[in-house]
Amino acid sequence: MYFIAAFGVLMLLFSLMMLFRPDAFAQGIISFSERPYFHPFEIISRLIAGGIFVAYAADTQFPLLFQVIGLVLLLVGTGLALTPPRLHKKFAVQSANSCRNYFRLIGAVSVGLSFALIYAAVGL
Repeated sequence: MYFIAAFGVLMLLFSLMMLFRPDAFAQGIISFSERPYFHPFEIISRLIAGGIFVAYAADTQFPLLFQVIGLVLLLVGTGLALTPPRLHKKFAVQSANSCRNYFRLIGAVSVGLSFALIYAAVGL
């Protein structure tokens, strides 16, 4: 469950970046997509996070919810593994550019969801 809470803290940091520096966040996505390890990192990080959510779901306050989130992450990781890297990069850049004006709102909502995730994982 502490791994899930750590995921929530990481999500909180990204959420705060979206909230307070949306343009820098969008540019960060674009810059990261140009790295040679972008595609493998995106796949591996989702598979690991999904595996952690599934493995530790029973230790959280909402086991079924965490099981579902974990399975979705595993499916997304698998889908990315089947996606050509150039299409994944194109999608990332296009999403960063088209969502740039919404990152502040998304970040505000995501801050709340980050705290809810941390709470559900550790129950403080």
